[in-house]
Amino acid sequence: MSIPADDRPFDLSPVTTDDLPATPVRDRNIAAVAWDQAPAELLRLGDDLGIGADRIAYKRRIGDWLLWRAGPTRGPARWMALHSQDLSRRFTFFIDGNKNDSGIGPSGQSHARFRSWKEDLLAESGPR
Repeated sequence: MSIPADDRPFDLSPVTTDDLPATPVRDRNIAAVAWDQAPAELLRLGDDLGIGADRIAYKRRIGDWLLWRAGPTRGPARWMALHSQDLSRRFTFFIDGNKNDSGIGPSGQSHARFRSWKEDLLAESGPR
């Protein structure tokens, strides 16, 4: 059964990168602290929003990118995309809740729309 994203309980069970699913998990949120390869920058993603690492949620894969979110769906929230093969490659997108959203994608382009930021991630992944 699907539960609204902001109402899903956080699962702190240990997971590996291979355990992170390609599509959204509809019954729970996988917490960043549960991921065995979580870089420190991901664990601090929500610091400026008052959100701890146990409330940073894995959302899905987009191409070669792993998407995580700190904060509620409509913001304020900060997203991070980490390249699954090189975790030092990462990009963030901020949703402020007032339509002043922003982030830089792998192309180096600045984005004001979350959708275009995700499209940039997918384009950088190359053909599948």
